[in-house]
Amino acid sequence: MKKRLVLCFFAVLGLLNACKENGKADYLPESVGAMNTLTVVIDNELWKSSVGDAIRENYTAAVPGLTWDEAQFSVTQIPPQVFSGSVQNSSSILYVMEDSLNVAHMKSNMYAKPQKVGVLKGRNKEELIENIHKTSKEFIEDFRTLEISKAQKRFTKSLNKEKALEDKFNISMNIPSVYRVGREEDNFVWISREIQKGNMNIIAYTMPWDSFERDSTFTKDIIKMRDSIGSLYIPGEDIPGKKNHMITEKAFSPYVFPAEVSGKKAAEVRGIWEMSAYPMAGPFLTYIINDKENNRKLVIEGFVFAPATKKRDYMFELEAILKSVSYDVSTKE
Repeated sequence: MKKRLVLCFFAVLGLLNACKENGKADYLPESVGAMNTLTVVIDNELWKSSVGDAIRENYTAAVPGLTWDEAQFSVTQIPPQVFSGSVQNSSSILYVMEDSLNVAHMKSNMYAKPQKVGVLKGRNKEELIENIHKTSKEFIEDFRTLEISKAQKRFTKSLNKEKALEDKFNISMNIPSVYRVGREEDNFVWISREIQKGNMNIIAYTMPWDSFERDSTFTKDIIKMRDSIGSLYIPGEDIPGKKNHMITEKAFSPYVFPAEVSGKKAAEVRGIWEMSAYPMAGPFLTYIINDKENNRKLVIEGFVFAPATKKRDYMFELEAILKSVSYDVSTKE
């Protein structure tokens, strides 16, 4: 009998603790912070030391594929003594301190939701620096994933209702209502929005499933594909005696990474576009997605034209839109 009572007691205690934790999550405030910002909580002296150098090396590295260097995060450093109140509600936090423990882990929703808090502790500077380098790739991915999900949630407040992507390719994306379809062809859709000094653009088209079969020519084939699409559908200023259209920048090859987009294997391509006969350029992000169910490669791309303007956050918005792609829309109705 006593044994049963003890077991019941611990079962009820566990249930109460679970309810308490869930209740805390339910009542956490909404996280705050501008896009791609990182709050680094660290002692001022550590920040000025080689530990701070290691943080800056990893978290303020340049975003690949932009027209000039822009850090992947805008970092704000604050000492632990003032880490309280609304500052704790920042969505992305890196907490670094010397301690009797040597630990490195990521926590979720500690002070607000959604929120990621990377905790790095070490018994000396050497251990801290080792933990910074060891975890930066994973932590950065966690912070970026959080930012992408927050952006996609914002988009749903006012979505574009046009059906061009659905009609042409049987796909959908969470595209804000400020974007408008500007061009539709048999195998091409162009959607764009005006910004203060230019425009932001999304294009979509398909390639045969057996495209890009040779790894040795993969990058060259991507460039050839993009330049062909530009020649067909993305003209530039009229230049007498010349055909002016979008091409991939000739001076540098684009960056190519393996990726996954909405559950499908893909290639991520980042680089610079330019016009073939006119001095215009800007960054692009392309996903070439293995859409095996439909026996095709689905190509979705975002690119920006915004001269003399920082473009990191523009490209991040386009990335969030592209990563919201959903397939086989007709089967979900």
